[in-house]
Amino acid sequence: MRLRFILALMCCLTGVAHATPVATPPQKAYLSLIIDDLGQNLPQDRRVLALPGPVTAAIMPDTPHATEFAREAHRAGKIVILHMPMAPATGPFAWHPELPIEELEKRLNAAFKVVPYTAGINNHMGSRMTAQPAAMAWLMADLQRRHKFFVDSRTSAQTVAAAQAQKIALASVSRDVFLDDEPTEAAIFTQLQTAISLARKQGSAVMIGHPYPQTLAVLERELPKLKAQGIEWIDIKMMISVRGNQATAAHGKDGIYRTLHGN
Repeated sequence: MRLRFILALMCCLTGVAHATPVATPPQKAYLSLIIDDLGQNLPQDRRVLALPGPVTAAIMPDTPHATEFAREAHRAGKIVILHMPMAPATGPFAWHPELPIEELEKRLNAAFKVVPYTAGINNHMGSRMTAQPAAMAWLMADLQRRHKFFVDSRTSAQTVAAAQAQKIALASVSRDVFLDDEPTEAAIFTQLQTAISLARKQGSAVMIGHPYPQTLAVLERELPKLKAQGIEWIDIKMMISVRGNQATAAHGKDGIYRTLHGN
């Protein structure tokens, strides 16, 4: 009996000596992808729908295939958002600072009618318009009434759009990385790696790209590799939930978005 006890004790001690410490699980790293400027070229836009994951389709209202492609994207199970033209963009739907709220509302209503199945909106251009606190406050209240979310494309450091959304707790998120300001495959690949690094550093990153052949070529090649790199590709609604309407360090302080006055 005593011998058995000694043998059992030795086994336990051996197990303790060779036990490996429990590893701390790595921080989750999430990526979301929005493709802007859709509705202009159906064969090109359909390549976006074929990307192997939850890409968000941002469709411009003043394009020849806006309504048709919105329906196709919805049928394909993709999240559709309105890519709303804002100054310095031009056209019948574009918002400009000098327009009264009544005209802004009229243009927004018309844009939503052209692009069905929208879950939210993001701004097309908009460096002038997103710096207008009163118009952005009205927009966020209107989106809340419609039960739609807002994505700030952050085309200007002067934007107050996300800050206005945050003030009324509207579901919102801000772009971190533009993939294709320089539309070469090498530059796009570099920007994708920047987004991946940022996701690892801060837990998440929101990417915006365009349906350029070079962008699609890089995405088709690289997106299937994300999982093996420890990156989780999630849709934009999930990203809004992950971030909880909080600003990242690049966009604000202590989770609060900066305004024009740095508050």
